[in-house]
Amino acid sequence: QVQLVESGGGLVQAGGSLRLSCAASGRTFSDYAYAMGWFRQAPGKEREFVAAISWSGGRLYYKDSVKGRFTISRDNAKNTVYLQMGSLKPEDPAGYYCAAAEGAWVPADERDFHSWGPGTQVTVSS
Repeated sequence: QVQLVESGGGLVQAGGSLRLSCAASGRTFSDYAYAMGWFRQAPGKEREFVAAISWSGGRLYYKDSVKGRFTISRDNAKNTVYLQMGSLKPEDPAGYYCAAAEGAWVPADERDFHSWGPGTQVTVSS
């Protein structure tokens, strides 16, 4: 099983940028192919998909509202996935969570992401 820990959250002004990181340990990227995803959940709202990346990094997927503002990437040698967030808006604050799905390709069903990190909080001030 892979263990995930997010970092990089914090308080940023609207229009600003943050880079989130997700570090994997245990059964890492060097041991197994994982597609990775970022999700977020704001208080009182359901968890929602933000972005995902295939094992090779060749396939990227984004929630429509973050396209052009957020970039997902990964460094398999460092067992780390990143979410570069720019032009942050008032609707972006939430707990951000990374998740792993076994296999090279991003699954269509969120339920196939089987390992989750504890999350990192992003707050945007106006």
